[in-house]
Amino acid sequence: MHQPPGNLRLLIEREEWEAQQIIRCYERAARYAHTFHDTARLHVGFSGVLLEQLRDGEIVDRYRKFLDIPAMLERYCTATNIELIGMGYYHPVFPLIPEEDWKDHLVAGRQMMLEVFGREPKGFWPPEMAFAMEMIPALVAAGYEYVVVDGVHVRPEGGAETDIYQPYVAREGGATITIVPRDRDISNAQESGMNADWFEGEVANKIAGSPHRDRARLVTTWSDGENGGWFRQMAEEAGFFGHFFAPCMERIRSGASPIRPVLISDFLEEHPPQEQAQVRTGAWNVASTSGYDFSQWAGSDTQRQAIDKIFGVSRRYWGLAARAAGLPAASASALNEARRLILEGETSCFLFWGDAWIPELYKRTAAAEALMNSVDQALG
Repeated sequence: MHQPPGNLRLLIEREEWEAQQIIRCYERAARYAHTFHDTARLHVGFSGVLLEQLRDGEIVDRYRKFLDIPAMLERYCTATNIELIGMGYYHPVFPLIPEEDWKDHLVAGRQMMLEVFGREPKGFWPPEMAFAMEMIPALVAAGYEYVVVDGVHVRPEGGAETDIYQPYVAREGGATITIVPRDRDISNAQESGMNADWFEGEVANKIAGSPHRDRARLVTTWSDGENGGWFRQMAEEAGFFGHFFAPCMERIRSGASPIRPVLISDFLEEHPPQEQAQVRTGAWNVASTSGYDFSQWAGSDTQRQAIDKIFGVSRRYWGLAARAAGLPAASASALNEARRLILEGETSCFLFWGDAWIPELYKRTAAAEALMNSVDQALG
């Protein structure tokens, strides 16, 4: 679940129908979790910047005609069958931003989750599933125990066949984390449309052909929760929760299905990973892209130039921060605001939408540079 900075306000002002479609996506997950509290197990991630918007009094008031946002967030707090997942505050494509900036996204994102829901996440979902092994020490230092990665990138050590239905141990820079592979094929169906019968048959077929079908199998699917007509469907019986999720949970509740929903953390406690793997740097598949590179976010000259700009302003910030001891209060405040703008500029959407949204990135970097100019003058 993610919206770029200010987008909930922009939508309610310009595209009220789309705003209603999106806000109801956030409500359904918690409502259906409560409806099937004895059966369902859901994993939901929120970007910090989305939660920031959902806590904004103006947003709460303007969306009240559709739903009560504080009551919705409280339902997430009380849904013990929802495992909350961290994502990073501004939803950056982590391998495409400076490593020095990772910590702030991770720490601030976890802090926002704690403030809103009363608990910190154990697992991490990389925005856009963009992952690199170099992220492991930062994730572990931030408090994460596992990370979900796209299964196509998992490479078991020793040349063993990849088994996307089991977790692995991954190590980097002296840090160790559990990686949970995602099934790309079923996730694609989850994003666009499926029914309970197909899902059950597809899971059975895939498990039968998996390398270790005698072991406990963890089938992990993941998709955006508010993008596409399937999730935004206002006729609820025709959307994800009405057409697929509720019938699937009813089958499981009645004992008619061999599938058992499980929280990832519970599965890992019962079946701790034994085998090690590496994860190739990459992202998930978007539209016609494979996810083996970052072409959706860094494929054009304008996108690459914008990324270069982010690296440049971030480097300048860290240089100023190293000299900032004893700054006057006004200059220290300016430097802190520049920092916030740089992190906000790293929001994935500004790159994903290419030329249409890249100006939003430059708006942040230009404001940050102006603030840093004032700090430079104060430092002499």
